[in-house]
Amino acid sequence: MPATEGSNGGYEVKETLKAHSILWNHALSFIKSMCLKCAVELRIPDAILSNGMAATVSELSAALSIPPCKTRRLRILLRLLSREGVFESHVNLSGEEAFGLTPVSRLLTSADHRPSASPFILMLLDHHLVDPCQQLSRWFHLADAATTPFEMTHGKTFWDLAGDRPEFNDLFNKGMASDSGFVMDVVTHIGSSAFRGITTLVDVGGGTGKTVAALVEAFPELRCTVFDLPHVVNTAPKIPGVEFVGGDMFVEVPRADAALLKWILHDWSDEDCVKILQCCKGAIPTREKGGKVIIIDIVVGAGASTQASVETQLLFDLEMMILTTGKERDEGEWRKLFVAAGYNNYKITPSIGLRSIIEVYP
Repeated sequence: MPATEGSNGGYEVKETLKAHSILWNHALSFIKSMCLKCAVELRIPDAILSNGMAATVSELSAALSIPPCKTRRLRILLRLLSREGVFESHVNLSGEEAFGLTPVSRLLTSADHRPSASPFILMLLDHHLVDPCQQLSRWFHLADAATTPFEMTHGKTFWDLAGDRPEFNDLFNKGMASDSGFVMDVVTHIGSSAFRGITTLVDVGGGTGKTVAALVEAFPELRCTVFDLPHVVNTAPKIPGVEFVGGDMFVEVPRADAALLKWILHDWSDEDCVKILQCCKGAIPTREKGGKVIIIDIVVGAGASTQASVETQLLFDLEMMILTTGKERDEGEWRKLFVAAGYNNYKITPSIGLRSIIEVYP
């Protein structure tokens, strides 16, 4: 006899159908990321901004040179991203559906007052970073924890591939420069106290110098050194008042009052992090003479005030597992690193959204 609406069997069918829908949604969620990448590549946020903060699909199609036969597909893409909060959908005065910018998509524009996050999004969603996800189940069965899914896919570590492929290195550098512009815009306004009183600073793993460029502008008396691998600093643009030095942070770090590690340590295992921190400790003076290491990184649980931010921290932890031998750490895990590297004290200021400023003292 079929289950009736109010019977327990009917309830189970409803719950099963709901679960089935959720399962499909999870399985297809990668399309959300790819649609976001597509929107960035097409420069849809800039097109909306140029049109006056909102645009219809026909206006966007004309501005982006998209054939009329693709208009319906573009509308579906925009509706999906609107449901995810990237854009907003509304009916304009002419009765047409129009799409506008939200705080999320404003971060993707190149003409706004803040640094664009587009290069960072394109880096995260590049096939070099996405393809290794296909190796996860195989990776979990490996007894070797030092081999990453990235290395299983590409036959090289993340850093070796960046060194061998200029186009991938350029993508990575542009992505990290984009993030540095965003982070330092916040740091120089909210977390600047960590940098006050410092005369010299070495940015360890500083890439193309976007971070120190913001610091030198905010603190004109500060003299900075960008320290990174030779193939990175060799392609870096010249910045007045900034010295670029190539080398290996596992061997020796140039001397300065303070060492900065912006989003570096999450790339490395605990053992490697201790080595980096020890090299930094050897490069700075004692705490009494102003020496310290400034870390900008995720402290899991700190600054994660919403369910979405907790999920994002978990996602980045998994991203580090896929790409590198590193991980995101909670305060207890950070403390163990500092103690193992010979530091005496630290202070955490959760002031950069998902990330925190950690001041570590020798």
